[in-house]
Amino acid sequence: MNFDLSEEQKMIRQTAREFAENEIAPTVIERDKEEKFPTEIIKQLGELGFMGMMVPEEYDGAGMDTVAYALAMMEISKVDASVGVIMSVNNSLVNFGLEKYGSDYIKETYLKPLARGEKLGAFALSEPEAGSDATHQQTYAAKEGDYWVINGIKNWITNGQSADIYLVIAQTDKEKGHRGITAFVVEKGAEGFEHGVKEDKLGIRSSDTCSLTFTNCKVPEKNIIWEVGKGFNFAMNTLNGGRYGIASQAVGIAMGAFEAALRYSKERKAFGTEIFNHQYIQFKLSDMATKVEAAKLLTLQAAAMKDAGKDYIKEASMAKLYSSQVAVENALDAVQIHGGYGYVREYQVERMLRDSKITEIYEGTSEIQRLIIARQLLREYNL
Repeated sequence: MNFDLSEEQKMIRQTAREFAENEIAPTVIERDKEEKFPTEIIKQLGELGFMGMMVPEEYDGAGMDTVAYALAMMEISKVDASVGVIMSVNNSLVNFGLEKYGSDYIKETYLKPLARGEKLGAFALSEPEAGSDATHQQTYAAKEGDYWVINGIKNWITNGQSADIYLVIAQTDKEKGHRGITAFVVEKGAEGFEHGVKEDKLGIRSSDTCSLTFTNCKVPEKNIIWEVGKGFNFAMNTLNGGRYGIASQAVGIAMGAFEAALRYSKERKAFGTEIFNHQYIQFKLSDMATKVEAAKLLTLQAAAMKDAGKDYIKEASMAKLYSSQVAVENALDAVQIHGGYGYVREYQVERMLRDSKITEIYEGTSEIQRLIIARQLLREYNL
């Protein structure tokens, strides 16, 4: 098995690393503290081609592979997981879903500006009573002539206030259950469509998360994604494609926590020597580094399998499950190694700890990932 990166992949990783260090890092503490959306940074990422990395050039994307995208996500998220999740939603969920299932009209009208970074996307599936159980959609769309009229509420929508284009999942035939769910493109500013106040979150505070309300919101027939009744399949398939994005974000957080702890261990002295020289710290750092490499390899394996056209559902769920666990564990260990300094903003690791927890929750909780893995194992072993 070849683990070597191509020259292009190395270049993308280096570009992302330098951008994160030079453009994102200087304002990361301020934006987290003030819950300030990184508007200018997202614009610059668009100019670099990082908001449409895997979209083919014919749709104004960068035409890169999934491995390059995962590497870029890791470097961005290592410095700021808030910027990472904004980038992930636009790439992994919105662009991926529209490219794979959108009509020519949708690709021309919506995918192209999203891929260029001129527009920002959001994925609206979760509801107050429909989180992990996505089949229980209460948002309803009724056909009226050439339009569908949407009524309902969506919850926990990343980019909810800042997005221009929303992929909205709604029930269109209650009698058919999950086979009566349809996906729509809804534009910001559509009549009857409003976003709520920004949630005051534990972590990823520089990204905006809010609820969405639809009150007799009219959407044209041509804005249906895929076809009527395919919305649940669309949502699940898109989430499968998005999990390596959040896995990459989690790896980035784990990397950032480890590197911060390693640097600090060479600066801080206790009992007459650098704390790195204490065996307990060495063991902890060794475990942190090992877990980062394992999580990284799982994530890049899922990305490489997608690039090769292979079934990657199990591998993406494994990557998301393990990487999110490692992000939390490494962030906790980094705080502990820093001692009291780990509890204050200046040393960064307290933010990494706060940011890490959500990776075990969104785009499928760790419990849901285990269910997916178990079901895939039965298929793999023909049981």
